[in-house]
Amino acid sequence: MSDKFIVETSARHIHLTKEDVETLFGKGHELTVKKMLSQPGQFASEEKLTVVGPKKSIERVSVLGPVRSQTQVEVSFTDARTLGLTPPVRESGDLEGSCPCKLVGPCGEVDIDCGVIVAKRHIHFTPEDAERFGVHDKDIVSVKLDTNGRSLVFGDVVCRVSSTYALAMHIDTDEANAASAFGEVWGEIVAD
Repeated sequence: MSDKFIVETSARHIHLTKEDVETLFGKGHELTVKKMLSQPGQFASEEKLTVVGPKKSIERVSVLGPVRSQTQVEVSFTDARTLGLTPPVRESGDLEGSCPCKLVGPCGEVDIDCGVIVAKRHIHFTPEDAERFGVHDKDIVSVKLDTNGRSLVFGDVVCRVSSTYALAMHIDTDEANAASAFGEVWGEIVAD
C-alpha cells in the first residue's frame, strides 16, 4: 500500500445551523447539493452567502452541507485581512473566542458572535488508515509535499481519526499557493 495520501485545497466556506439556513434562505429551506466532497456525506451546496467583516465583504462564499450544530466560517489569512479580522488557527468546531462576522443571504442576515477561524491543516484518517500510518487521533505530524518547484514540509498537521472519514489531507488556499499545490498533489508523513 502507498505511504502517500491525497492533499486537497479547502477554499473559504461556511457551515450553517438549520436555524441559520432558514433565516438566510427562507423558512423550510434545505441546502441543495451541488457536488459531493471527498469526505463521506459532505457536500458543496448551490447556496452562497456574503461574509461581512469590519473592513470589507467577500461575496458568493460557498455553503457546505449537511447542517451543523454551530455556524462556522473558514477563511484563509488572506481572506481574513480582506475582511479586517484576525481569526485564530483552530480545528473545525473549536469556535470559542473566535472572530465574529455578519452573514448575508437572499432572505436575511445573521450576526455570529464567534465562528470565524483559519482551519488548522489536518489529515482525515479512518481507524484502519491511522493504524497503517502509525498515528492516533490528535497526533501532530509533519507532511512533505513534492510539487513543481515549490516542494515544502508542513509542520503542525493534526491527525483526525474517525470511521466516518476518508483518507485525505486538507490545506487552505494560502498554503496551497505557497506549495504550488495545484491539480493532483500527494503528501507523505516525514520525521521532524
